[in-house]
Amino acid sequence: MATVRLTKHLFTFFPQLQGQDIVVPAQTAADVVRELEALAPGIALYLCDERGVLRTHVNIFIGDERILDRRHLSDPVAEDAQVFVLQSLSGG
Repeated sequence: MATVRLTKHLFTFFPQLQGQDIVVPAQTAADVVRELEALAPGIALYLCDERGVLRTHVNIFIGDERILDRRHLSDPVAEDAQVFVLQSLSGG
């Protein structure tokens, strides 16, 4: 099972995920997003647009590698992977 780490900013909107170890069964990045949605309804739409494409200011890393397929999230996730979901902050 993959371990998912979220930036603290996401806990503002999804406090039910704060303080828990997020471990999910996943073979792809899309599976990770689906599993997060089951734990915290609404997070999938926060991370991806209505077409399922990863939003511009959101990045997912599997280990040290940023995913390449932002459209379908088909990047593979190993059984013991560390997955990081990051949201870039912008503005002034």
